[in-house]
Amino acid sequence: MSGETLDIPIDQPDFPVPPPLSSHGPARVISLCNQKGGVGKTTTAVNLGAALAEYGRQVLIVDFDPQGSASVALGVAPKEDQATVYDALMHSDTKVTDIIRHTSTSGLDVAPANIDLSAAEVQLVGEVARENTLTRMLRPVTDLYDVILIDCQPSLGLLTVNALTASHGVLIPLETEYFAWRGVALLVDTIDKVADRLNPRLKIDGIVATMVDSRTLHSREVLQRVHEAFGDRVFETVIARTVKFPDSSIASASILSFAPNHPGAQAYRRLARELVARGDAA
Repeated sequence: MSGETLDIPIDQPDFPVPPPLSSHGPARVISLCNQKGGVGKTTTAVNLGAALAEYGRQVLIVDFDPQGSASVALGVAPKEDQATVYDALMHSDTKVTDIIRHTSTSGLDVAPANIDLSAAEVQLVGEVARENTLTRMLRPVTDLYDVILIDCQPSLGLLTVNALTASHGVLIPLETEYFAWRGVALLVDTIDKVADRLNPRLKIDGIVATMVDSRTLHSREVLQRVHEAFGDRVFETVIARTVKFPDSSIASASILSFAPNHPGAQAYRRLARELVARGDAA
């Protein structure tokens, strides 16, 4: 990604600042899911989580991608001797409370992952009620948080099915690019199957347009097609393409900490306000 944030000539209404909470929990669990990589999924998980924490929410990000990008982006990449999501998922003697790490942002915690998690995809195949493993893992901490964001890997395999089974809602980050748009139908079909067979409460909270380059006709056309296909399920907030996002990841911080006044930080604050205003977060 190169270049600075682009002006987005799209009417984006503002949303009210969420009122403070008098108590915390139980958490609304939201999977950030897209089988195509490089669409801004981890960027959205990290920065949306930081924005919700800024508004007084207790937030847990579950890094459910063997690449561990969310853990690295928030400066909590596990050392070799530290337990991870894989251990809490696969070993009964490791509790989720054993692996959760605080970040530099007050109210934002991470359950970190690394490449070990890739082994879980194979090992879960032989488990009883394998699709519910993550649900069981998270059960002890759901009352401690207001929002749990699951950063899924770019695939529709068993780990992603576990995430969808554990969730109340799905947030789909979608790069405004044709091939990213084509894959949404397959993702929606998978979500519908999980809702039908495993998790009746599951719904699509919305689609977030990411990496928007309003200077290009292609980007504007894809954004228009998304709105035509999904209507109100598309968030009004759009996220522009900017070099500040990878810069903040390299600095192991959210953009809200790295460049708090940058338009990218403001966009994720707006997305957090919109999520709460829609009733999809406390």
